[in-house]
Amino acid sequence: MNILRRAAGAGRRATAQDVAKEAGVSKWTVNRAFKPDASIADKSRERVMEAARSLGYRPNLLARSLTTKTTQQVAVLVDDFGNPHKLPALKALTASLQREGLVAALINIDQPSDHVDAILNADQRQLDAVVLLGTSFRDEILRDHALHPHGPPLYVLARESTLDSVTAISCDSVHSIREICEHLWARGYRRPAFMSGPRTLSTALGRKREFETFWRDHGAGALPELPAGAYDRVAAGEAMARYLAATPAVARVDVLMCENDALAMGAMDVARFAFDLKCPADMAFVGYDGIDGASAPSYDLTTYEQPIGAMVNRLVDMIVGRAKRASVNFEGRLIVRGST
Repeated sequence: MNILRRAAGAGRRATAQDVAKEAGVSKWTVNRAFKPDASIADKSRERVMEAARSLGYRPNLLARSLTTKTTQQVAVLVDDFGNPHKLPALKALTASLQREGLVAALINIDQPSDHVDAILNADQRQLDAVVLLGTSFRDEILRDHALHPHGPPLYVLARESTLDSVTAISCDSVHSIREICEHLWARGYRRPAFMSGPRTLSTALGRKREFETFWRDHGAGALPELPAGAYDRVAAGEAMARYLAATPAVARVDVLMCENDALAMGAMDVARFAFDLKCPADMAFVGYDGIDGASAPSYDLTTYEQPIGAMVNRLVDMIVGRAKRASVNFEGRLIVRGST
């Protein structure tokens, strides 16, 4: 048996030098064979790969990071795990990163965790980028002087950014909300209201602003707001119950636009089952995100589907350097169903 194979079998991890000796090439050739964009003869690559398979060799990414100054790891910071839109977004993001040979380091920043500490921790670990996939990133936190300009680049996915230092990849709120409102106007709704989730500054959503602008331009005046405070079906139901209990039937709105699908589903449940309202005859409902649950016959919810696949692909293109780092908006798709 080859001495290299005996060494590997005895528990010692095979090295690039071992592979070089087995393949009869230089260590430099071994290193190039494992770089997808490196120039190397096909026969040499095949010899290296065959030797690597026989020895059970895998490149040491930690050692490579010392040379390339990259770790091939991306921090993904999440807080609102109860939001059903998060799981499909995480699935798409992690799959796209893995196709590029990158690894996502998922960091739970739900309270009482500190966001600055989480971002600084990513910097200390030399992670290549930080993706904000949550709701409660406060303006003063992301502007903290500790987040120096030479730290990992910050991206926010599926929300908008008001900070130049944070690149946003989002669904176009102006286009999407106008399309929703034009649909509602054409259906004859004239007494709208808006249900909001958590309020943030630096990574805000423009949906409420655009919704109010449309209806103000169409003479609706001030719109009632039903603040849920979180992207949570229970919180949405409680906000809906407070509004319906305090508002006579003749004074109620005829359509409720919700900041996301989870809110719309929670509000619909309370309206129908606690107050015996008919949807859409007594009150219509609209969501946002296009999650799978919105299409269930029990909800049949009109919603706006975010193009999460295209958004994630652009984000990863920026991270790996195929695209210039710049905030960008994508257009999604209005899905009209029975709730309106």
